[in-house]
Amino acid sequence: MPKAELHIHIEGSLEPELIFALAERNGVQLAYSSVEALRAAYAFSDLQSFLDIYYAGASVLLQEQDFYDMTAAYLARAQADHVRHAEIFFDPQTHTARGVPIEYVINGIHRACVDSPVSASLILCFLRHLSEDDAIATLEQALPHRDKFIGVGLDSSEVGNPPEKFARVFSRCRDLGLHLVAHAGEEGPPSYIETALDVLQVERIDHGVRCLEDPALTRRLAAMRMPLTVCPLSNIKLRVFDQMQDHNLLQLLDAGLVATVNSDDPAYFGGYMNDNFVAAFDSLPLGLQHAYQLSRNSFEAAFLPQEEKQRYLDEVDAYFAAFNVV
Repeated sequence: MPKAELHIHIEGSLEPELIFALAERNGVQLAYSSVEALRAAYAFSDLQSFLDIYYAGASVLLQEQDFYDMTAAYLARAQADHVRHAEIFFDPQTHTARGVPIEYVINGIHRACVDSPVSASLILCFLRHLSEDDAIATLEQALPHRDKFIGVGLDSSEVGNPPEKFARVFSRCRDLGLHLVAHAGEEGPPSYIETALDVLQVERIDHGVRCLEDPALTRRLAAMRMPLTVCPLSNIKLRVFDQMQDHNLLQLLDAGLVATVNSDDPAYFGGYMNDNFVAAFDSLPLGLQHAYQLSRNSFEAAFLPQEEKQRYLDEVDAYFAAFNVV
């Protein structure tokens, strides 16, 4: 089915094989002896243990061409999974802290998007474990390349770093006309979703699965038609839910929420878009109607011009008409 991916960290699409190839190209010494040893290290107990290896993997990204190759590899996988449009997160601070110029990061990723048959846009994410001043400095560094990204987001360690910590930089981004999203309600409590809405004034909540702990918040999200970019395999890998049978994707849809399915960090969490759909549909009582709703939700939640969005929605309707679902 046609689908949009709205929650993909491009650095999280770095497969071990490409990590080793880039390490060799750039003369970077890795702490792992082989592709197999690195893949075996992808055993996480929580968000922080994942982030530790995620940042180690990113150390091989040094030249503009490295960012191009990483993004091109992801977009090829997305195309194979019938992703028609992707909104790609990237973390410039992960790279500028290592001395990589921000233009290498942005230009490499953007160039791969331009060259891909998959429609793709970029969302610059601030690392929430760092200071807001660091985020503001990163935004200023990125502004000469403002034409190459459509929005900003907030990611990295959620617990202890509430959305309101970034009120000033998000206000500045809003004034610049950038789209606003934020990770909230994954490891953090439902109150983080509320402050992302009230203080940051985001247009989408990334993850958001813990909203069901607060019935009033759930009703508010449904009434606002506020999209949630849910990442099923990620949620299991990081122990948000113990197993896929426990995932609340169906309850989110039943509550009238604009839930979408996404891959988050597919190289690390066990799968790209179709892997996430298959895992969820294999384990939960989801059917054709839910697939249709999730496909439509993904395009409705996308930051696309209305005419373009409608074209994709018509494509979804035409696809599902063959199954007598529309």
